[in-house]
Amino acid sequence: QVQLVESGGGLVQPGGSLRLSCAVSGFTLEYYAIGWFCRAPGKEREFLAAINWSASRTYYPDSVKGRFTISRDSDKNTVYLQMNNLKPEDTAVYYCAQAPTAVQLPTSPTSWGQGTQVTVSS
Repeated sequence: QVQLVESGGGLVQPGGSLRLSCAVSGFTLEYYAIGWFCRAPGKEREFLAAINWSASRTYYPDSVKGRFTISRDSDKNTVYLQMNNLKPEDTAVYYCAQAPTAVQLPTSPTSWGQGTQVTVSS
């Protein structure tokens, strides 16, 4: 059974940092791309980052490039999203997702986690 479980969300002040974790089980991490998305209230889901099956390439939209970093620890079956210089507009529920390829992931993920709330506020 495929499972993705996010953790690490919480309340952070503007300019602060958080590292989200996505613990996966039920599939071999090296065979899939994993990515991160967020959804703010009243907004569309937004793609944030992806890492390909071999962890040799990462992908980011311009909106987060330079602030967010995705990485993977295969020994722990975990993918991370390091978020720096957080802004109030980053407040959202953050989800990790799986897809066969990093190209497919932004538009057609195949499995999702339950999400973790990130709130950026002073």
